[in-house]
Amino acid sequence: MPIPSPLHLQSRLPRVGTTIFTLMSALAAKHGAVNLGQGFPDFDCDPHLADAVVAAMREGWNQYPPMAGVPALREAVAHKVHALYGRAYDPDTEITITAGATQAILTAVLCCVHPGDEVILLEPAYDSYGPSVELAGGTAVRVPLTAGSFRPDFDAIAAAITPRTRALIVNTPHNPSATVWSAAEMQQLARLLAPTGIVLIADEVYEHMVFDGAPHVSAAAIDSLAERAFVISSFGKTYHVTGWKIGYVAAPAALSAEFRKVHQFNVFTVNTPMQHGLARYMADPRPALELAAFYQRKRDLFRAGLAATRLKLLPSQGTYFQCVDYAAVSELPEVGFCEWLTTEIGVAAIPLSAFYADGFEQRIARLCFAKRDETLQAALERLAVL
Repeated sequence: MPIPSPLHLQSRLPRVGTTIFTLMSALAAKHGAVNLGQGFPDFDCDPHLADAVVAAMREGWNQYPPMAGVPALREAVAHKVHALYGRAYDPDTEITITAGATQAILTAVLCCVHPGDEVILLEPAYDSYGPSVELAGGTAVRVPLTAGSFRPDFDAIAAAITPRTRALIVNTPHNPSATVWSAAEMQQLARLLAPTGIVLIADEVYEHMVFDGAPHVSAAAIDSLAERAFVISSFGKTYHVTGWKIGYVAAPAALSAEFRKVHQFNVFTVNTPMQHGLARYMADPRPALELAAFYQRKRDLFRAGLAATRLKLLPSQGTYFQCVDYAAVSELPEVGFCEWLTTEIGVAAIPLSAFYADGFEQRIARLCFAKRDETLQAALERLAVL
């Protein structure tokens, strides 16, 4: 008879289980559903980008790069940020290449949040934010975005600030709601934070996906925000290579120094040939600058098809997501509706309630249109019965 093991680990994340994204993707695969749940493309990147990485490998760029990232890539990032947002970051001391944006978020939290500190999260929120705060020993203070519009409620944010507030995480363009903060809202945020010592963690991974001619207003573009901000972006999102897991953070030198202290021990550095390939590819700014038009066409195609159903379309101002109100279709709760949609209709979606710690229900589901046109058309044919 086996002897019971005395080993027992006290979980650092006792409330965390398998994510809804993994569950819905598995359900989609089981039932042959079109997977519009998890947010990644089903098409390949530009062959020129892949060629640049292969060339770097063949040239021998296969050993450790500098801890903060390949200098050429940091310089390319600094050039891009200055060209788009007017902020001059020093590539040597203020740009760090990361193993994806999620690592950048965790590292930013770990370097500035201590036990007893509070971090304000605006819900619905990307699912890594809360666990990042918890791993740092901090307390997540959850403030809802305005129900229905998902605009920031500055009175509620102000009311949540206490002497223990150490950081605020803002995500624009916003996953999952597909809203985009306006210049006026970013300026109001700057005024709210001005008298405080609160660090801003600006998750801007969808920065190049803003539609209808509207600009992306980066925290880097507003001096009083940039001075307190970790500005985070993702090469994976921008160049259709989410599996590469490469991103970056731009921050003032003092913040970057603390960021790098943690970065060097939880990742140390990032894939060398991919960094060289990205640096060469970024010499041409057009792929990033043309991304909004690329995804707006997909958004418009998808919305035109959905308009023929009883699903109510919420605005999609940015990202590659479309949220729908399904109240006219079903009375099921959001998880139940998404399971039914996957198993019975053959299209996988994500319940918006998954982005709230308390599972707040609004009868809204999130769909991803970062897919080939054929994939979107196949999904629309199935959704036409609704």
